Amino acid sequence: MKNRRALSGLIAISASALLAGCASFSAGPVGNSAIPEPAKSVDLNRYLGRWYEIGRYEAKFQKDCEAVSADYSLNENGTIKVINTCRKNSVDGKLSTATGKAKIVKDSQNAKLKVSFFGPFYGDYWILDRHENYDWAIVGEPSGRYLWMLSRTANPSQETKSTILQRVAELGYNLDLIRTTKQP
Repeated sequence: MKNRRALSGLIAISASALLAGCASFSAGPVGNSAIPEPAKSVDLNRYLGRWYEIGRYEAKFQKDCEAVSADYSLNENGTIKVINTCRKNSVDGKLSTATGKAKIVKDSQNAKLKVSFFGPFYGDYWILDRHENYDWAIVGEPSGRYLWMLSRTANPSQETKSTILQRVAELGYNLDLIRTTKQP
């Protein structure tokens, strides 16, 4: 009986510490206090594939990442496999890879996902806007602390970058917080 209570207490303390760690892990500047809802529905089959990050709000889990890309593919069970890669400190730096899974949020027209890279913990991933031909996408989440600007090409034209930045500003994000991602 004592061992069970001790084990229950240890589990409760561990869970509290983990949740506290997650809360501090996600802390960052709020770049948009009025988070917009996704502007368009998403055709999942067209969204799958490789995306290159062209800019983001800096996050602890991406510190010093360059040459960032994300690959999305469909799993047999209907979830989405997510493989994020980056190179540390430079476009030629040490390769770092994180594999996770995502699931579509019901009644979101495929524009809201829940993504997990560790255990049962899921974070929001909202496709806030995208190009009609799926050439670029803007991704955020409800806290306003995270923002990713994605392109199908590693080095899109200046016109495309300007269009994305203009749309990010229209969505209410602080452009001064954007960190440009170097790509090879």
